[in-house]
Amino acid sequence: MAAVISDSPPNPSCKIMTFRPSMDEFRDFNKYLAYMESQGAHRAGVAKVIPPKEWKPRKHYNDIEDLVIPAPIQQIVTGQSGLFMQYNIQKKPMTVKEFKQLANSDQYCTPRYIDYEDLERKYWKNLTFVAPIYGADINGSIYDEVCIAFYEVYLFQPSFKGKIDISTLYVLGMLAVS
Repeated sequence: MAAVISDSPPNPSCKIMTFRPSMDEFRDFNKYLAYMESQGAHRAGVAKVIPPKEWKPRKHYNDIEDLVIPAPIQQIVTGQSGLFMQYNIQKKPMTVKEFKQLANSDQYCTPRYIDYEDLERKYWKNLTFVAPIYGADINGSIYDEVCIAFYEVYLFQPSFKGKIDISTLYVLGMLAVS
């Protein structure tokens, strides 16, 4: 993890960089983030971090069903022939349990697909027919205490100089882990 000293700025092309920290490096993610920035990762505005294989995000998700999603967002998309308009509708609060039931309903469950390209094609094809709902702006965390540092700094902006509070969690994606 030694930094390279050079006359030119690191990552001059501003490419999105991928990092694979060891478990020891991952435990002190703020220190590892400083290393990532020394390599120029901040110049792209985002970086991909692949956690070590032995890292587990959470032992179980059995205790989050009562967590309230205060303002679920329904994304309405209208249009055709390459010209689309999107707007958001704030829905009434719901618990993670209610959101999970909705996500697993016939209307919102993941369709059968051959590969991820097929799944993405189906997503875009049906976006104007089935408005996705996102669980956003949740107070608290669905992660074990030891994981929070990683999620707080997982994304950063080009001008990143410290910890970022990720206030938007897409709960549906997190439930897919369990």
